[in-house]
Amino acid sequence: MQGTTFAYQGNPLVRTEFTADPAPLVVDDTLYLYVGHDEAAGGQMFNITEWLAYSTKDMREWTAHGPIMKPTDFDWAARDAWASQVHEKDGRFWFYTAVEHDPAQGSTGKAIGVAVADNPLGPYRDAKGSALVRNEDTDGPHHWDDIDPTVWTEDDGQSWLIWGNGNCYFAPLADDMISFSGPIRTIDLPDFEEGPWVFRRDGLYYLIYASRDKAIDPDERISYATSSAITGPWTWRGEVTGSAANSFTIHPGVAQFRDEWYLFYHVGTLRIGDQAGGLGRRAVAIERLQFDVNGMIVPLEQTDEGILRP
Repeated sequence: MQGTTFAYQGNPLVRTEFTADPAPLVVDDTLYLYVGHDEAAGGQMFNITEWLAYSTKDMREWTAHGPIMKPTDFDWAARDAWASQVHEKDGRFWFYTAVEHDPAQGSTGKAIGVAVADNPLGPYRDAKGSALVRNEDTDGPHHWDDIDPTVWTEDDGQSWLIWGNGNCYFAPLADDMISFSGPIRTIDLPDFEEGPWVFRRDGLYYLIYASRDKAIDPDERISYATSSAITGPWTWRGEVTGSAANSFTIHPGVAQFRDEWYLFYHVGTLRIGDQAGGLGRRAVAIERLQFDVNGMIVPLEQTDEGILRP
């Protein structure tokens, strides 16, 4: 699989592996995409065993680079290659991700780790030697509230980490990128479930996330808020798109590449051999992201054609 080149044929993007929690990163003329490798069998809920990387220079031809890391590359982690984001700063690549903490290492539940590399494809190594955020560090509603990290760096060099499930947390990162320089606080977002992702366009900050209004739909959707500053206050702007086909979860990742904006997400529609898609066997999809004259995101339809549509 590693080094294999394939053409985008519509959604889902990858047809040979189950992929989840897409995280795009643009470096010069290349878009890199990092995903969790879904390998749940039968009725198993989740079994995400490693992180895979893909790249493209034109959104049409893609290269599969294989696994770049697995959870146990963190000596203090036990399993679960949950959602991640790679962030470039000062010529280095910082891999923020959620894993299950090894209880023998002094903590239980989900935790956020940081790895670092000198190029987008690694090799990545644990940058801290312990979790950046442990379950005990936040007053969350359950033991998996510290997941789904997203990172933003301001023009003045100050970086911020935003993450969470149930609660949306944020905190300023120190210059070393592996510790905090201020307290952990929360952002109040309507129906926030998980999967925050931050980007900026024309001076406006966007916080896009997986939302859930149980009175309307038991499945997650994608909503967003905007702000004039990364520290808020945030104004809720509505839904970007509805629930994913055949998947309770949906996870947004956004990138601008070659003058176009793209939304990456996952669905449960792919079948590989005798394994049908579903909650633990998801597949990444892509749509163009468009904005109105006021900078608001135009709600989009999830399609099989994806970015092949004119």
